[in-house]
Amino acid sequence: FSKEDPVFFILFFFPEINDGEGHPSSSHQTLKGTSKWATSLENLLEDPEGVKRFREFLKKEFSEENVLFWLACEEFKKTQGKKQMQEKAKEIYMTFLSSKASSQVNVEGQSRLSETILETPHPLMFQKLQDQIFNLMKYDSYSRFLKSDIFLNQKKSEEQEENSPEAQTAAKRASRIYNT
Repeated sequence: FSKEDPVFFILFFFPEINDGEGHPSSSHQTLKGTSKWATSLENLLEDPEGVKRFREFLKKEFSEENVLFWLACEEFKKTQGKKQMQEKAKEIYMTFLSSKASSQVNVEGQSRLSETILETPHPLMFQKLQDQIFNLMKYDSYSRFLKSDIFLNQKKSEEQEENSPEAQTAAKRASRIYNT
């Protein structure tokens, strides 16, 4: 994984979902694609294809800014250097949090940041707001996503691939190799 990879971030900052050596735990290795996405929003957000499909869904619901804000906050946490952090903090503020924001997210009024805090940024300065948005997605959008045509069509497509003659032949070859 590269440091820019969202999966790297998840595994680095959430070690409880790996085996202690940076490898996903066995329970996470066995599930792929939509099966893994359906287990949790966290799993969905650590898969670039899952993020792509979720964004597609949220765009149709006119709430894509939620996942974009969440992703921006994840990237922000990795920012090094005060100047870069100030620039990125201001960009996040102007894009998602300001009253004039182009993609304003719906967070509780009292937890909105004032522009003055942007002068002394720190990696977790958006954490409370990011958590609000995560919970909004988790308890609202995510459940609808799992029932959406976007998710169900992706799932059907994966199942058709798994049941294709080529996939079954490869699986039989693999089982013969391991069972000898």
